[in-house]
Amino acid sequence: MKDLIIERSGQGAYDFFNKYIEVDSKNTLVVSTTNEFNIINNPYSFNTLINLSKLNNIRYINKFLEKVNSKLNNGDIFIACLETYAARKERIKVRKIPVVKQIYFGMEFIFLRVFPKMWGFKKVYFLLTRGRNRILSKAEGLGRLVSCGFEIIAYENFNGLLYIVVKKVKEPEFNMHASYGPLYKMPRMGKNGKIIGVYKFRTMHPYAEYLQDYVLKVNGYSETGKPANDFRLTPWGSFLRRYWLDELPQLINVFKGELKLVGVRPISQRYFQDIPEDLRELRLKQKPGCIPPYVSLDRKSSVDAVLQAEREYLIQKSKQPYFTDIKFFFKAIFNILFRRKRSA
Repeated sequence: MKDLIIERSGQGAYDFFNKYIEVDSKNTLVVSTTNEFNIINNPYSFNTLINLSKLNNIRYINKFLEKVNSKLNNGDIFIACLETYAARKERIKVRKIPVVKQIYFGMEFIFLRVFPKMWGFKKVYFLLTRGRNRILSKAEGLGRLVSCGFEIIAYENFNGLLYIVVKKVKEPEFNMHASYGPLYKMPRMGKNGKIIGVYKFRTMHPYAEYLQDYVLKVNGYSETGKPANDFRLTPWGSFLRRYWLDELPQLINVFKGELKLVGVRPISQRYFQDIPEDLRELRLKQKPGCIPPYVSLDRKSSVDAVLQAEREYLIQKSKQPYFTDIKFFFKAIFNILFRRKRSA
């Protein structure tokens, strides 16, 4: 097995594997397959599985990972690999030719990334490619693994491939409604703790929502109140967020009566766990809003500043329900237009 792994993946990858598993153990199975049946029908008993084939070449990635999950017990180890989009761009020589590279990678992105997600074009894409050489970001690859019941232990790049060590911790979620398009509906906490779907333009890679716990565990929060060093963000995501363009679709939620124009931000259940208990109680009594209090009060976007602004807003709101929203709305407009207040 050592010789096979070194031949296929290199000495560095072999040494990396050995940090977390016993590669030469009789309980370690090494395969190179894109077909889940080669996993399901394997007659050997194992508690560690290494697949040297790229996830990019698997047509039904989640189905494959779900079958891997079914062959392992909780605590067992799985090692997968993929070529990230960044690594792919480095590999292709046309990247060195000005103008041509923009055209090439733009067309490639449309064909390999957009077409597989569009009704009508999906069949054409799979007919021509058979699902091979799919474009995957690091965030999507890691997110798919987490959605299929695995916990991320470590990952590292070797020879243009990202090798990922994960541990089975639960059953897959069998997510049949993963979002890929430009419009994304996020599960957020509304009034009284009700989970609502908040619309936004996509600023993160697909399956990024499954990585929030991991990113916070590894990096924590930044000074802006967002997860630090967040690799889940797309190249265009920062621009959309800075000018709140990604939040325009939330007007749909306003029309549906799930959000107000002004109010505390609709947050995830994970983030809700990190805020003070007194603020949780105040939050649950009010409907969330599109324009957050820290913008109206011209505060910093750090965690503490945002939470303090929300506390002040909610206390005022409880005393003056209607006037508070009107006051905070016009203050926010003034700060955005004349003080150039921008999002984090």
